[in-house]
Amino acid sequence: MIAAAALLTVVAAFAGAAPAGMVEVGPALLTRAAPAPKQMAEEPVAAFFLDITPVTNAAYLSFVTSDPRWQKGRAAKLFVDDRYLAQWHSPLSPGAALDLQAPVVGVSWFAARAFCNARNGARLPTTDEWELAAQASTTEVDASTDPAFTKAILGWYAQQAPARLPAVGGGDENIWGVKDLHGLVWEWVEDFSAALVSTDNRASGEKQDIVQFCGGGAQSAVNPSDYASFMRFAFRSALEARFATNNLGFRCAHDVVVGTPFKSAGVAP
Repeated sequence: MIAAAALLTVVAAFAGAAPAGMVEVGPALLTRAAPAPKQMAEEPVAAFFLDITPVTNAAYLSFVTSDPRWQKGRAAKLFVDDRYLAQWHSPLSPGAALDLQAPVVGVSWFAARAFCNARNGARLPTTDEWELAAQASTTEVDASTDPAFTKAILGWYAQQAPARLPAVGGGDENIWGVKDLHGLVWEWVEDFSAALVSTDNRASGEKQDIVQFCGGGAQSAVNPSDYASFMRFAFRSALEARFATNNLGFRCAHDVVVGTPFKSAGVAP
């Protein structure tokens, strides 16, 4: 494991500059809340670029203006449900009730992926990447065992989402330079549904990995008190790719491409 982490460090050393609005996260070890049977408790995650803040209403407005296929009322029902951009006043106006610099919500997984892809091949972060960034505090790469850190996250989960979301960027930067991973909105990840997919497809219809997110999940938990991680996994497992809710947003990630400078597509986060 140490050798793998060292290799990731060498690879990151040759990486190019971060795209606009992103910072480099990793390489580092992810502490899994409840490893599946074939997973390690600590998993090396390669370096990647991640948006500093969630995607805003303003940025999403720019996207749907340039790609009408994703406008409210025009997006294909195969890819969005009836709650898609439900808070927006019209297809090309979030409306006065929404802050343009607040995180966009009411966006499906399909729509979030399309937005990220339009940013010169950006993508949604994987669960491991998002969790790696989210386990960092302002001073530690891994604060998942810090009671004060986990208590603060749980405090946010216990609050009702405000009717008018505040602008992004109001939270403190974590040690990577990322903001608002906690305390603002839930966020889509690329493999959001992987949590309940069995590691062995012959086990279809059997319990297998689903125990991670039922009462027995604590049996395999590295840190049984990390309820916040269990809540995120439970939330993701309840989603479908067409779903949209008024407290679910997203941010984009990008691969660290060795020796290849990033060229901006002109779409701000």
